[in-house]
Amino acid sequence: MWNKIDNKLYKAFEFKDFSAAFSFMTRVALLAEKSNHHPTWTNTYNKVEIWLSTHDAGDKVTDKDKLLADEIDAVA
Repeated sequence: MWNKIDNKLYKAFEFKDFSAAFSFMTRVALLAEKSNHHPTWTNTYNKVEIWLSTHDAGDKVTDKDKLLADEIDAVA
């Protein structure tokens, strides 16, 4: 479940190892590039944290973020 924190959607994902986390990030990167909507994220070993907000809308959560969040969940 995505949480709304400080005008951003946030979610942490955990995987079995670094390779699985990196593979997930690659899939997310392709989705983000396709929609021209790029997340803020971090990766430490098997954990990926993602924050979504629309920079053009003043760093607020918009439908664009909700759509990307749904797409990310589908590849997780």
